[in-house]
Amino acid sequence: MSLLDTPKLGFGLMRLPTMPGEPDRIDIEQTKTMVDMFMEAGLTYFDTAFVYGKDGASEKAAKEALVDRYPRDSFTLATKINAFLMAANEEECKRQFRISLERTGAGYFDFYLLHAIQTNNYKKYDEYGIWDYVKGLKEEGLVKNYGFSFHATPELLDKILTEHPDVDFIQLQINYADWENPSVTSRANYEVARKHGVPIVVMEPVKGGTLANPPMSVQEILKAADPGASLPSWAIRYVASLPGILTVLSGMSNIEQMKDNLSYMKPSAFKPLSKEEQEVIAKAQEALAAIPSIPCTGCNYCAPGCPMNIPIPDIFSARNKQMIFGMMERGQAEYDRSTAGKGKASDCIQCGQCEGACPQRINIIERLQECASVFE
Repeated sequence: MSLLDTPKLGFGLMRLPTMPGEPDRIDIEQTKTMVDMFMEAGLTYFDTAFVYGKDGASEKAAKEALVDRYPRDSFTLATKINAFLMAANEEECKRQFRISLERTGAGYFDFYLLHAIQTNNYKKYDEYGIWDYVKGLKEEGLVKNYGFSFHATPELLDKILTEHPDVDFIQLQINYADWENPSVTSRANYEVARKHGVPIVVMEPVKGGTLANPPMSVQEILKAADPGASLPSWAIRYVASLPGILTVLSGMSNIEQMKDNLSYMKPSAFKPLSKEEQEVIAKAQEALAAIPSIPCTGCNYCAPGCPMNIPIPDIFSARNKQMIFGMMERGQAEYDRSTAGKGKASDCIQCGQCEGACPQRINIIERLQECASVFE
């Protein structure tokens, strides 16, 4: 069976539901229910990573909610090896695979990725010999398909795919907001992957939740075109309709989001966007481009290494409430709540570690200064 025969919706385990008041503790019972719904709908692709959640919480949840409860050949599981987070040297990096196997109890991984390759970290994977290491795991049968997730320029993507023509798939950030975004270059990266004939797993189809609740000007366009369609459905169907897509990862965080996604993305329900719907998306893209915002997806790669303990994604979320939705008081309240007992935006010492970790290549230092001037 071709990889492209994979059902077009994947379950991203990055933003699983958590217990009330305990943001680091995953709600396993709700996660089990979501896994059951996903599997019963005929969907099979699950995606996690070594660095997702505190102490591997996402991989551990995959074991408890999925691996321990379903036959191993009834689903496919993807995880990732990271050479720049939680890996001080080659040995620590390579050890991640064995730890992931132990955490998940999966026995092998159907998809294994070099994680979040960017301009400032891709040489680490060469330095540590990770390409050859992962290819060796595939030869041993411990990995069925190998690839990498990518957050950089089309020029670097072309270089990597030329040097590693045997990759089985690639994971790219693609959504209608970032299609022509010069920082993300979704379209250009998609075209490079297509040139090399590599199947594409899509991440961030709703841009960290932004396109699940877009600005009112965008909502009005989408609702006028189809009042009955959910807002996230436009974003997920948009990318799932592109040629060469292996699957689209949706980081569902509760049962309601699962129900919504399944209603239009289970195999019996999915329909690619029509020509008329593509034209609606083009109008939505124009409306989005006219709205200033901070392009943060809330991945949280920046915050753990901050020496001042600044909750950067939370601060940017508060600012976007003001910029995108005009919620000035709510944004201020969110800022005050998120920085209570932690670093404030003005505490930034401009060390730059956050900017090095940011897949969206946000000028975080400059943006924090802006947030400090507004909130403090």
